[in-house]
Amino acid sequence: MINLTINGQEHELDVPGDMPLLWALRDVVKLTGTKFGCGIAQCGACTVHLDGEATRSCVTPVASAEGKAVTTIEAMADDDVGQRVQQAWLELGVAQCGYCQGGQIMTATALLKENSNPDGAEIRDAMNGNLCRCGTYNRIEAAVARAAGMEDKS
Repeated sequence: MINLTINGQEHELDVPGDMPLLWALRDVVKLTGTKFGCGIAQCGACTVHLDGEATRSCVTPVASAEGKAVTTIEAMADDDVGQRVQQAWLELGVAQCGYCQGGQIMTATALLKENSNPDGAEIRDAMNGNLCRCGTYNRIEAAVARAAGMEDKS
């Protein structure tokens, strides 16, 4: 049995310890906001937070999350920084197809919790590796800057 704290709730999972955290979240706990993209930690669609750090869940064994706080996109509506990021995403119309956006938002939120006032280079560096097939990178960077309060929202 693997005991996880996911979005503040305790879960006891009867899964192998080497199962990717992504599949435990999606298939066992039924939190489907975290997406499968590449399976090799290269696209970012599966990003969650482990103790606040952006982590690719497709290559993270579920056993390594035991004893850590796992946060998924489903919890961002209850997080002050996550709310700001999501609001900026809406205001700037970042999402097109939306598939990668959960991972993008999770990465942006982790960045702003670590560095509340990042410059453009720091935003690009943090978001690097989160792929968007629709190519909304400029809007993603602008939304992160807006969520950080670095641009006029009018």
